[in-house]
Amino acid sequence: MRSKRVLIACEFSGVVREAFKAKGCDAWSCDLLPTEIPGQHHQGNVLDILYGNWDLLIAHPPCTYLCSSGLHWNKRRPERELLTNAAVDFVRTLLTSPIKHIALENPIGRISTAIRQPDQRIQPWMFGHPESKNTCLWLKNLPKLIPTDILELPASGVWKNQTPSGQNKLGPSEDRWKLRSITYSGIAQAMADQWSSVI
Repeated sequence: MRSKRVLIACEFSGVVREAFKAKGCDAWSCDLLPTEIPGQHHQGNVLDILYGNWDLLIAHPPCTYLCSSGLHWNKRRPERELLTNAAVDFVRTLLTSPIKHIALENPIGRISTAIRQPDQRIQPWMFGHPESKNTCLWLKNLPKLIPTDILELPASGVWKNQTPSGQNKLGPSEDRWKLRSITYSGIAQAMADQWSSVI
């Protein structure tokens, strides 16, 4: 029997890919950037390999032009609205690909109004990480993720990655987007543990 084939789209870190590999899956990551963990990685456009013989797609499309925190710029800069529309089209292509099992993650934003509401919202603190990052999941033929290690909010009233006002501690920098896009290992492990047996 062949190994279950898993494609992790728009992942350069290799975190989710390696979690599925450890479960015996033939897991591949794909991104325009090189992988940070050596392994099975296609550096290039995911659309070039999307229509291969995959059992599961987990997609992390860039949220730059999709997330609510940036959409207010679209009215001031009309060219951004065109980029948002292109990003929505990319998401739609991923969600309608002929792969039986699909999970797509992104922050709250345009996907919810342009395509459909998410099936689930998760937080890192549900999976053993003392951080906050409200993440939406759009699922196809997959169960909702079950939290594995729910942490209590610290006495300070904010999570480890937050300022006292609740904003993210990471200030503006060239690699801020990169640091914030990496999937928490506890979430990656839950995906591999709970979904590898479903596909």
